[in-house]
Amino acid sequence: QVRLVESGGGLVQAGGSLRLSCAASRRTASAYGTGWFRQAPGKEREFVASITHSGDSTVYADSVKGRFTASRDNAKDTVYLQMNSLQPEDTAVYYCAERPATGSYIYWGQGTQVTVSS
Repeated sequence: QVRLVESGGGLVQAGGSLRLSCAASRRTASAYGTGWFRQAPGKEREFVASITHSGDSTVYADSVKGRFTASRDNAKDTVYLQMNSLQPEDTAVYYCAERPATGSYIYWGQGTQVTVSS
C-alpha cells in the first residue's frame, strides 16, 4: 500500500517556475515507475511525465517536453516535477501516481493545483 502526497502547487505568472513534489509513504516495494498527470477544468486527465524507479528513464508529453523535468530522490522516496516556462495552458490539478511493472497506475495522490496567470 502506498500513500502519495503532492505539494508545491500554487499561483505563478506565465514564464515562471514551480517544483512539484510527490512524497510516498509506502508499505510495499518501490514502484516500477511514477507518473505525473494533470487535469484542467472541463478537460480529460492527461499524461505529463513519468520516471522509473532508478530515475534513469523519463518520458514526457510533447506539450511539456523541454520545459518540465522529472526526477527522484529515493532516499526520501520523493519524486519531483520541475516545471519551467509555465504557460496558462499548464493550469490544472496535477497528480502523481505509481504503477507496478505490469498493470496500470493504481496509487494516486490527492492532487495539487497549479494556476498560471497571463
